Amino acid sequence: MADYQKIRPVMDVEAAASTKEKGSSSHQQQNPPQRSIPVMHPNPPKKSRSCFCKCFCWTVSILVLLLIILVAIGGILYLVFQPKLPKYLVDSLRIRDLRLNLDLTLYAQFDVKITANNPNKKIGIYYEKGGKLSVWDERAKLCEGFLPKFYQGHQNVTKLDVALTGQTQYGSTLMKAIQEQQQTGRIPLDLKVDAPVAIKLGKLKLRKVKILGQCLLVVDSLSANNKISIKASNCSFNLKL
Repeated sequence: MADYQKIRPVMDVEAAASTKEKGSSSHQQQNPPQRSIPVMHPNPPKKSRSCFCKCFCWTVSILVLLLIILVAIGGILYLVFQPKLPKYLVDSLRIRDLRLNLDLTLYAQFDVKITANNPNKKIGIYYEKGGKLSVWDERAKLCEGFLPKFYQGHQNVTKLDVALTGQTQYGSTLMKAIQEQQQTGRIPLDLKVDAPVAIKLGKLKLRKVKILGQCLLVVDSLSANNKISIKASNCSFNLKL
């Protein structure tokens, strides 16, 4: 009797392996690996307020230091030079002309003699161009003139002759008031000084400042070409930076 041999299908090993790999890859595609997400921490706030405070404190400190240095320099200069204001004295006042014009304005022409005294031992004074001297009554300015340009040395006394002229509105009213005061023998006048000067400390010439002054005078008459007596004089001066 013939023997029958059973034939069994043989599985392809390589195909099975590839099938297994495909299955595993498809499983990986369906379930991708989870990655850890890093936690982001917020940046700490900048110390802007602290920096501002430091800058402010440094600025204030520098300003205070500069102020102390300037005060110290000013104190040293004051002790070394011992500055004093110049003194002025009205020596005489002469009326060359005082009359009413046809248009009823008051025309005045005065000559004023002034003594300027610089009492400083180490300070010179440059009187610059543009200095003015004016005479006023109680109501209006009567006349005005210019101070000469010159240099006044240490402890120097200088005589100045200044010519003043002016024309004022409402001359009839002013003339009537002056005539009434003249009868009493006491006519108040106000002499004003506005002088730009430069101070010389040693060999150093400083920037310009102004000497402002006022002399309250009382005279006995304002008659033209007559000798006028100054009965009272009160002068005050100050320095304007």
